[in-house]
Amino acid sequence: NKMQTETKEREKSEATASLEDMSMTVKSLTEALDALKAEVAEMNVQMKRAGEDRENQNTEFQATVSDQRATEKLLKAALVVLEGFYSKKEAAAFAQQAPAGPPPPGGFKSYAKNGASGGVMALLQQIIDDAKAMESEAIRSEEDAQKGYEDFVKETNASIDAKSKEMVNKSEEKAKTEARLVEEKKTLESVMTELEGLANYNAELHQSCDFILKNFDIRQQARDEEVEALKQANAILSGANFD
Repeated sequence: NKMQTETKEREKSEATASLEDMSMTVKSLTEALDALKAEVAEMNVQMKRAGEDRENQNTEFQATVSDQRATEKLLKAALVVLEGFYSKKEAAAFAQQAPAGPPPPGGFKSYAKNGASGGVMALLQQIIDDAKAMESEAIRSEEDAQKGYEDFVKETNASIDAKSKEMVNKSEEKAKTEARLVEEKKTLESVMTELEGLANYNAELHQSCDFILKNFDIRQQARDEEVEALKQANAILSGANFD
């Protein structure tokens, strides 16, 4: 009985330690799953915000390009008009200055092109070139921003996939651990029941031993009296006289 009790006590200690370990494992897995869920949720939020920002940037880009192209178109039209205007003006001025007779003698200068017309048209051309440059820069920036957004989405989705797989693995591990935890609890309950039975048996055995020890003298005296009575009975049967 003592050996059985010691064996069950060891089983109890092992089961208790195992329960503690599995409980800690379940707790750790639960915390890890909560953290992964929070990380995935945050990445989804960041990706949504990035999409909204990209949409706003694209809207601004479209407006910028549209404005620059409209400016270019308007200025090119103005440039054509000015070129025609100044060409006609120069032709008329040249016609008015041309002599009716023979060519002018040496020392007379030929008609010089109006400097003001050249300055205005050069300014318009510069503005057109600047508008084209701004359009090109806007296109490059848009392409860079779009590529950056696509890379971010790709990396974020890959990270979400990895964390989702990790969540599945940890969920499976948690479920298996919880199942083992239930079985280990049953084992511990069984061991505790057996220990309780052994303890009750030991108590009853101890009580019986105590009763035997306490009543040993009385039972010994009763046995002696029984032996003496048997002797007397035997003597009577043998014809002995007790007077």
